[in-house]
Amino acid sequence: MTMKRKLMGLAATMLMTTGAAVAAVGVSISVGEPGFYGRLDIGDFPPPQLVYGRPVIIERSVGVVYDPIYLRVPSGHASDWRHHCRRYGACDRPVYFVQDRWYNEVYAPRYRERYRDRDGHPGNHGKGYAKGHDRGHDKGHGKGRD
Repeated sequence: MTMKRKLMGLAATMLMTTGAAVAAVGVSISVGEPGFYGRLDIGDFPPPQLVYGRPVIIERSVGVVYDPIYLRVPSGHASDWRHHCRRYGACDRPVYFVQDRWYNEVYAPRYRERYRDRDGHPGNHGKGYAKGHDRGHDKGHGKGRD
């Protein structure tokens, strides 16, 4: 085998390995964490501080009236909502955008406190909880099996 072929084979192997490693990486952020963007359930939380005083609606549904929803979105999304509303499934909904400061200083701390488990650890109530991890669901893999 020539040196050129060996190098090309090595490069191909490295690319496949790197691609697999990149594909396996995942990040999940839950409600109450600093990087979360999406719908907030205001419920009995203190009234939110809003980006705009009136709700924003991009597409009105004929004959359907929706209650407004509260969203936390990255800074540029609210000002260019027409281009981002589909990502949140909210083009036909009246949307109030909450201010980042209110989310970070009021909502997130109270949310985390409300959903802590009895040991004081954050609860696993948000999206992205690792299914099956740390629950004893190892199905016998590597546990004394011959």
